[in-house]
Amino acid sequence: MKPLQNRIDFCVIISVDGANPNGDPLVPGYPRILYDGHGEISDVCIKRKIRNRLQDMGEEIFVQQDDRIDDGYRSLKARAMGFNEFKDEYSKKNSDPKAIKDITCKKWIDVRTFGQVFPFKGLGSVSTGIRGCMSLSPAISLNIPDIKDYQIIKSTNLDETSDGRKDNATLFYQHRIVESAYVTYGSIYCQLAEKNNFTEEDAEKIHQALITLFEGDAAAMRPAGTMNVQKVYWWKHNCKTGQYPQIKVFKTLDIQPQKEYPFFTVTETPLPDLTPEVYTL
Repeated sequence: MKPLQNRIDFCVIISVDGANPNGDPLVPGYPRILYDGHGEISDVCIKRKIRNRLQDMGEEIFVQQDDRIDDGYRSLKARAMGFNEFKDEYSKKNSDPKAIKDITCKKWIDVRTFGQVFPFKGLGSVSTGIRGCMSLSPAISLNIPDIKDYQIIKSTNLDETSDGRKDNATLFYQHRIVESAYVTYGSIYCQLAEKNNFTEEDAEKIHQALITLFEGDAAAMRPAGTMNVQKVYWWKHNCKTGQYPQIKVFKTLDIQPQKEYPFFTVTETPLPDLTPEVYTL
């Protein structure tokens, strides 16, 4: 399998209607909202979903979700130290960063794609960082989204008092975004792909992960069918550095919000010698 030889740019358009696409840790239960009012799905959230989809494809993943662990290791350190080639090299007094990079990139697809830092204490090596070959922006909503608030009451008794009475009812809220579309952009760079042994096959797996981003991802705040990948534009250049800068490629799409499903319109202005592969739901 040869390393990637052609720079790749991509754009993903996601529809959201009746879901909290990415909760805000500073405002629990509330969707992420930027200062200007637009909605956001963080790049970290998107990478998590890509990792999950790659894991479903049978790929080895280093940063696994706690409820999806498939190798028995409950921490990143345990997973790394459980890989003997890594442990042997990392534990040396003067470990070789390039050797660590080669070892970990060969084993874990998310390390060679997104990069990783190995900062484990108590070993001979200092922190070793690996730069990923894929760049990904947060997904930003096209409109200032309408957020619907729902008041929920807990009707199940969690406990009972000493005299047998039920405990007090609990009220809480759910916050869901309706009739909105989010857009994210990204690129995969050949120069870093070569260093990380990221292959053409890896790139196609990323492509498929983006298309199927929300398969198996339904949850209480993301009911089935409320979040969908509507379009994926996948530009594959004819050289390592790319025929055009990313901004010129991305500006070939004029993406505007609209009220009706799928909540956006796209006007395409193709470049003469760079035609994207387009997935449409």
